[in-house]
Amino acid sequence: MQPEFLRRCHDSIRAVYDYWNAKRGDRTMPTRSDIDPLDLRPYLPALMIVDLVPDSRRYVYRLVGTKEVEARGEDPTGHAVGDRFFGRTKEKVLFNYDFVVRNHGPRFDDSDFLTAGGRVSDSEELFLPLSSGGAEVTQIL
Repeated sequence: MQPEFLRRCHDSIRAVYDYWNAKRGDRTMPTRSDIDPLDLRPYLPALMIVDLVPDSRRYVYRLVGTKEVEARGEDPTGHAVGDRFFGRTKEKVLFNYDFVVRNHGPRFDDSDFLTAGGRVSDSEELFLPLSSGGAEVTQIL
């Protein structure tokens, strides 16, 4: 059964979801090694990978695409999501990541917010769990 958000999301979101879904097969989620960046070449500028870390930072940006860096006005790579988030509130942003970790499944967010520069961001975001080979989420695409 397809998630409801696929009926209303942008084609690029659907394409990345379909790729992730095919890579996971009959598993809850694919591993990071299942994901080949070359397969996602058209989407790389808008993609991020966030690591789950076992300390108070919880989530750390590992890889941030150039389109994301441009929208933010800075490159948050290596920083905690809670310190360099891009969204309505820190709590809302962390909720999306927490949801993925708790449910071992995708989270779609299309809520608008006002950026620090005063413009409205109407982006769609898809959070997809990745594992290092087990049943636990270790990264989020």
